[in-house]
Amino acid sequence: MVESGQRDVIDIAYDNPDRLHTGVEVLTFDALKARLKRSVVRRPSRLDFHQIMLVRGGEGTAMVDFAAHPCVRGTLLHLRPGQVQRLPSGADGHPADLDAVLLLFTADFQPSVPATREVIDGFGPVAWRLQPDEFDAFDHAVTEMDAEYRTLREERPPGTTAPADTHVELTGALLRQLLGALLIRTARLPDPAGRPVPATPGAEVYLAFRRELERSFATTRSIEDYAARLGYAPRTLTRACLAATGRSAKQLANARVTLQAQRLLAHTDLPMAAIGQALGFTEATNFGKFFTRVTGHTPGAFRRAQHAGYAPSASSPSTMPCR
Repeated sequence: MVESGQRDVIDIAYDNPDRLHTGVEVLTFDALKARLKRSVVRRPSRLDFHQIMLVRGGEGTAMVDFAAHPCVRGTLLHLRPGQVQRLPSGADGHPADLDAVLLLFTADFQPSVPATREVIDGFGPVAWRLQPDEFDAFDHAVTEMDAEYRTLREERPPGTTAPADTHVELTGALLRQLLGALLIRTARLPDPAGRPVPATPGAEVYLAFRRELERSFATTRSIEDYAARLGYAPRTLTRACLAATGRSAKQLANARVTLQAQRLLAHTDLPMAAIGQALGFTEATNFGKFFTRVTGHTPGAFRRAQHAGYAPSASSPSTMPCR
């Protein structure tokens, strides 16, 4: 990973220190902590790659897009490119003592499996608490990926007769298939909030809305606009969103705008007026009122809290996973 500092959030680009150009890496949480500078470990970072972490033991709390996620044995986290995280820490604020394995992979490496589209796109949950049988299945999957990844670090693994380049190519293809299987397992997990998986065609309407929202949240929060673009009635969008998330289309639109505002407040020095304008607000006061109404904190208070190293304690719409 390559770090580039900008204000209090550090951008981290994918860079495999093993110098393997497969677009995937398997490592432990301890190895990740040892790789990063102490100042980086404690600060929020924004990734340009996917990060899946399976916790096998220990305790800590991770922050993903300004929402806290407890990490204990059986916790599964999936961070998507663009999301802001703070590595799991203990009650004392120091990096947590976790027995965990991480899978890092780029958008180019991700398998082309239609069943995993929602997981990859970032419209699914960020964190799960796995049941014992689910944990065993995921633990086996990441152990197998780890074993295969280790062979890439050997010039000619024992018993291998293929040329080194061919071995890397074949093992990379196998790792992509194993990752695809793991992502399918993730897609099958129950919703952490206990909501049923919506049935077609409601799921299709919801996903169509989420993708259009991702493209256009900075220009409109009007559900009538989204309904017209997608060819549905506003009530159809709202019913589909309620079935999939328990929140209305308007609430999801507001949450996406708020999340982007939080990212900009924490990541940049842009004035409030500039942030509001970038998100479609013509007046800084309107942006301030909107942000305060949705989060319970003024933009200035949120920015100061982030720069001080903590987040205001309030229910936040940023738990909505977004790219």
